Amino acid sequence: MKPKKITLKGATSAIEEKGILLVYPIDNRPLPDSLWSEFFPGDPMRWEWDEGGDDRVGNLWRLREELSSSGKVIYAKWFRGRATFFSRETFSDLISVLGSARIERRLLTPEARLILETLESDSPLSTKQLKLATDLRGKLYERDYEKGMKALWERLVIVGYGEVDDGAFPSLSVGATKNLFESLWEDGAEKDPVAALERLRKKLGENSLFFAFITKILSRSRKN
Repeated sequence: MKPKKITLKGATSAIEEKGILLVYPIDNRPLPDSLWSEFFPGDPMRWEWDEGGDDRVGNLWRLREELSSSGKVIYAKWFRGRATFFSRETFSDLISVLGSARIERRLLTPEARLILETLESDSPLSTKQLKLATDLRGKLYERDYEKGMKALWERLVIVGYGEVDDGAFPSLSVGATKNLFESLWEDGAEKDPVAALERLRKKLGENSLFFAFITKILSRSRKN
């Protein structure tokens, strides 16, 4: 099969077709599906950034930034904390299924609540800006910050949206989902979660690792 050219249009189409795609494969395993496997099926990925490295890795990383701020798809550090893209339709169903708009803030850690409230007031913010605004800077708060972010990523109440040059490397901009994707947020909040879950089952496949991750999040939330 001839490799596809890395383009915004091609990536968007692949995400819309599959519903959910990682950016890169996990340990070069074939599943779950990724943009890399869509563009370069069967090719192992080498995570090397030196002169002899595979420039396709860097090109795909730069496309990730362009995609995340395109508004055509949605980006979050979702599946096992990995860079993940969603089609708009699938994302709306996930908002419904995960109860993102109905999240019980009392069950969040104080740091997660602070991060979410900060982003609801001002979105998007770079990592540096967010840590400054919440005063969660330095190694003392690193673990609590990461734990809070993980909880918000999993429930998709925050999303990634472009990058900001505010240090040695560009920093991901993060925003409250309801601020950056208001129509999808409201649409998801109004959907029947049972029907939305069934659509996800059909779209992703019942044996999909993505669908298994959804059920894992739901199971964990029911125990809280």
